[in-house]
Amino acid sequence: MAPPNVTEAAAFQIAIVGSPNAGKTSVFNSLTGVRSRTANYPGVTVSRREATVEIGGRMVELVDLPGTYGLEPISPDEAVVSDALHGRLEGFRPPDALVMIADATSLDRSLFLLAEFLELGLPTCLVLTMVDEVAVRHGSVDLTRLSDALGIPVVGVIGHRGVGMATVKGLLVDPHDWIRPIVAPPDTLAERTAWIDSIIASVVAPLDADERTRRIDSVLLHPVWGPAAFIAVMLAFFQSIFTLATPAVDWLETVIGDFSDWVRDNVGGTFGDLLADGVIAGVGGVLVFVPQIALLFLIIGLLERVGYLARAALMADRVMGRFGLEGRSFIAMLSSFACAVPGIMSARTIPNERDRIVTMMAAPLMTCSARLPVFTLLIAAFVPNESAIGPLRSQGLALFGLYLLGALSGLVYSAVLSKTMLGGPTAPFMMELPAYRRPTATAVLLHVWDGVWSFARKAGTVILGTTIILWVLLSLPNTTPPDTLSEAEQASYEMEHSIAGRAGKALEPVLAPLGFEWRTNVALIGSLAAREVFVSTLAITTASEDEDALADRIATLENSDGSRAFDGPTVVALLIFFVYALQCFSTVAVLHRETNSWRWPAIAMSSMLGIAYVAALIGRSIAELL
Repeated sequence: MAPPNVTEAAAFQIAIVGSPNAGKTSVFNSLTGVRSRTANYPGVTVSRREATVEIGGRMVELVDLPGTYGLEPISPDEAVVSDALHGRLEGFRPPDALVMIADATSLDRSLFLLAEFLELGLPTCLVLTMVDEVAVRHGSVDLTRLSDALGIPVVGVIGHRGVGMATVKGLLVDPHDWIRPIVAPPDTLAERTAWIDSIIASVVAPLDADERTRRIDSVLLHPVWGPAAFIAVMLAFFQSIFTLATPAVDWLETVIGDFSDWVRDNVGGTFGDLLADGVIAGVGGVLVFVPQIALLFLIIGLLERVGYLARAALMADRVMGRFGLEGRSFIAMLSSFACAVPGIMSARTIPNERDRIVTMMAAPLMTCSARLPVFTLLIAAFVPNESAIGPLRSQGLALFGLYLLGALSGLVYSAVLSKTMLGGPTAPFMMELPAYRRPTATAVLLHVWDGVWSFARKAGTVILGTTIILWVLLSLPNTTPPDTLSEAEQASYEMEHSIAGRAGKALEPVLAPLGFEWRTNVALIGSLAAREVFVSTLAITTASEDEDALADRIATLENSDGSRAFDGPTVVALLIFFVYALQCFSTVAVLHRETNSWRWPAIAMSSMLGIAYVAALIGRSIAELL
């Protein structure tokens, strides 16, 4: 019978290990393709990627462990690696063998980690990445002599090109055949350092300095030009959301609108109305934003894989420190612009528990992709798309302003937590700066696919279920509107007197100071399941078939007294409310798992909803004065 962490068909389980930025993911992807799956370790929230592949007629299970700098852990990710390799995780035994991935351009640092892995006594092989970069910098690594010195197999690869991967696969057929070290690495630090120095001296021809990285860093890490470059990149990105993605969004709007009309005409009856106005209008109203979501993940993926995010964290450390955070918090917060869930999970790399909790608590204030449909809808409906500053247009600047407001508010929120509930000193910040590298199309596209698929899967599950329920609640009970009303007015009357409409009306005394009427209130209730549901719910309550029609509809929508339901001050209040409010149960759940407490999720949700209400009220008041 196979061990609990090995599939029945797998002959061996082999762990892929190494330090961050060593190219571990590229090797794993090259070995497994897109057949990997993600799972959590028993009893913890740290995830692993794994895949079962056929190699040499045998099924081998490969597990991609989190990156680590050592087996004496200083962060949750490193603790899981150490526990997994030492057999301390319940229901998960140590792997049968290790494949360590190391950057050939920094072999000396990698050998310290390798020595710790060799002490485990497992069959181990060393795979050196970036060997092409070694050659470009006029250096060399004698792989044969390195293998003899270490007593283990050594292979040089170029992971993104697949060079050397056939040799690696050949080794994976039977790890028990690997050569093993005759002599263990020295125990003391001084002896181990001398051992590594002697190996490096005998196998490595010195590399030239990385002039390309030095030249780029002289600009991007400059105290003036560095921040200016980052702001320019961000401005270009937000501007692109309303330019590059527009053709694809328009095409999706047309397809979804035509499909909705076809279903209504050909199915007919109540079921046809449910499909057209509930399912298609609800889910389709969110899916039209997929091009913009893909663009968001594309930019973040490129920044990460080109090596820029580590520089941004280094530049941000001094600023973040003033708000009780550290440089790694910047990476977690930037990841939260895609989604707060992976942003919160990426905070595991922060060694200090205090800094980690502060970062996780502030992450939901970063403007995630779920807010993007709401922001782009309201901006498209109420902000004219005209030139503002040179090539920058007003809609892009409005979106950038909302993102900036969320980011600055997150820093202030962190500072308040640091000085009140989570006081204490921050830990020293140390981070390795990888060389600038050209990202591979496969790695970037997989990153984009993961983000888009997660968004689309939510549309097909949470949003679909929520919109169907809301459609039913907006359709019951059956009421008879006055004959004097127009067809559109009769539909609005029926919704207003439905179960959901009455719930929205009941909230009006609380939300009326913000200018929110019953349709907005119903959409806000739906957004508690997922922020994107606000758009799909609003599409149902206003009988709009796609995002373009919805933008036009809400711009002219009137209340029963003839006043505009969405005037300027109301839209300002609504945008500000969505900047601050924590309306995502997934985020609340992951905060609970990562902190192992309901205290912090409760504080986050209640405080952010309170801040959202007060800030929206202030924003509306200011807008009314202008």
